[in-house]
Amino acid sequence: MPPESQMPINPYAPMVGDSLNDPIHHAVDIRKKFLNHEASVKSIGLLYLLGAIFLVPIGFCTMGISAYALASNSNDIDSPWVVFIVGVFEFALGILQGITGLALKKLKKWARIVGIVFSSIGLIGFPLGTLISAYFLYLLASAKGNYVFSEEYQQVIASTPEIRYKTSMVVWILLGLLLGLIGLAVIAAVVGSIVN
Repeated sequence: MPPESQMPINPYAPMVGDSLNDPIHHAVDIRKKFLNHEASVKSIGLLYLLGAIFLVPIGFCTMGISAYALASNSNDIDSPWVVFIVGVFEFALGILQGITGLALKKLKKWARIVGIVFSSIGLIGFPLGTLISAYFLYLLASAKGNYVFSEEYQQVIASTPEIRYKTSMVVWILLGLLLGLIGLAVIAAVVGSIVN
């Protein structure tokens, strides 16, 4: 039998020593296992924040336009009270989305429930809204999603602050293009309303 130093190393053999019983080592393993899911859940929060950035001003403007129509007895709007109520709804929904988005980025338990409700409602938006909302529901309602929002996982995050998800450059470029397209659409709508 060859001496121990010359024996081939079995990569599948269990580790010897205390490293498996080390809580930090265990936390690192758990964090690495759930890091992609954690990042995906936090990206839902980012999308909700983007939605809030658009909904809050739209709701505010809708309320302002209808309030002006009511105050001046203008006939420019057919049902100013209905438009005002729609504006209040948009504004409130935007605020709720913004708060939920921030809470999802911090993995707050209550935000998971609100996100599941939003995603369930989003299933109505066939076909694209249905696909996106179904994916969001998977992220939030799956066993992994449940664990990412747990107290235990919060402790894992606290004990592994050095582990961070690195977003690829492709994702940043696609996000920049998406925001650019949204910005161009808003500018085109504003210019179109001024010209007409």
